[in-house]
Amino acid sequence: MTDTTSTPRPGTPSRLRAINDRAALDLLLEHGPLSRTRIGALTGLSKPTASQLLARLEAAQLVVPVGTSAGGPGPNAQLYQLNPAAGYVAGLDVTTAHIRFAVADITGATLAEHLLPTPGRQAAGTIARVAEGLAETVRRAGLEPGCLSEIAIGTPGALDPATGKLRYAAHLPGWHSPKLAEELRQALGAPVAIENDVNLAAVAERVLGSARGCADFVLLWAEEGIGAAITIGGRLHRGFTGGAGEVGYMPVPGAPVVRNVRRENSGGFQELAGASAVLALAKRYKLPGRTAEAAIERALATPGAGEEFLAELANRLATGLAAIVAVVDPELVVLCGGIPTAGGEQLRELVQEELTGLAVPRPKLLSSTVPGSPVLHGALHHALTAARERAFTTA
Repeated sequence: MTDTTSTPRPGTPSRLRAINDRAALDLLLEHGPLSRTRIGALTGLSKPTASQLLARLEAAQLVVPVGTSAGGPGPNAQLYQLNPAAGYVAGLDVTTAHIRFAVADITGATLAEHLLPTPGRQAAGTIARVAEGLAETVRRAGLEPGCLSEIAIGTPGALDPATGKLRYAAHLPGWHSPKLAEELRQALGAPVAIENDVNLAAVAERVLGSARGCADFVLLWAEEGIGAAITIGGRLHRGFTGGAGEVGYMPVPGAPVVRNVRRENSGGFQELAGASAVLALAKRYKLPGRTAEAAIERALATPGAGEEFLAELANRLATGLAAIVAVVDPELVVLCGGIPTAGGEQLRELVQEELTGLAVPRPKLLSSTVPGSPVLHGALHHALTAARERAFTTA
């Protein structure tokens, strides 16, 4: 009997058409409107095949004609672009104080955003509030209810793959049902992905910001809480229970050892460099501020005490980073969140100097360059990836 298990199977015509369709759609996504001739040149397809491809995609309402090219020799050529109405997605950034919503079309263009404050809210009614906030965002985008094909939600903590419950986020009331994803899907009317907020910030940084082109990097988030996202070989490392990067619980020198981190919902690095610790440090240097960010901005404008405060804050951030880079050895560390943003280039340089002396690996240290909310940008990209995969699969 002849063994044919290693013999490649030729692609069927439908499979080859699907591959060509996807290639053309990805090119339109990357380059914008293209002519039939240009699509043929970029894909290596003949003009008749490219014409058939565009006719097929137009019939499937995945592309639309958008005028003609101008300026070249010969008659102007018809241009085609992705049909924005081929799919709509939503991204959410959930914190203890508010929920940010955004809706985008399949091209990635943001159509509307909405901020829903949720201070002091109770656990009851959380899903209803999310549904109302998302419905308002869809309305502002000028879309009909039920139009969304994918929704991605960034939250503190992470879903435990074994139980479906949100872990590491005891401070977020109303988000701990073991059927959370299914309950949200039913209430919102579309598939829902729940992802760690710092992981989504790292996704945004890799697509839009300082980590573009970098396969191995760590994003350190410092704001109300401390967290990290670890990307290895271009892929997020989530860990066995989804808790990779929950470095706020990490014991570090200079901070008290928290013996029951689950009960206290805190740990050494959080106690050393989280927002509450920054405010306490600022008070010691007589740099008052209502928030950690305000205290840092005051320090930047205050010679002497402000410089000493920033040096100590940099040492605290570098102390936690030293433990992370000693294990991961990344090419790059990106500083993100309200605390590094408020400190700007001066704080970044101080952290880089401190880290150089505390760790043998010496990764490049950059500040985030993603505009607005990195978590929201990451959530939209996560949802768009899934929506495009479904919409662009033509066979």
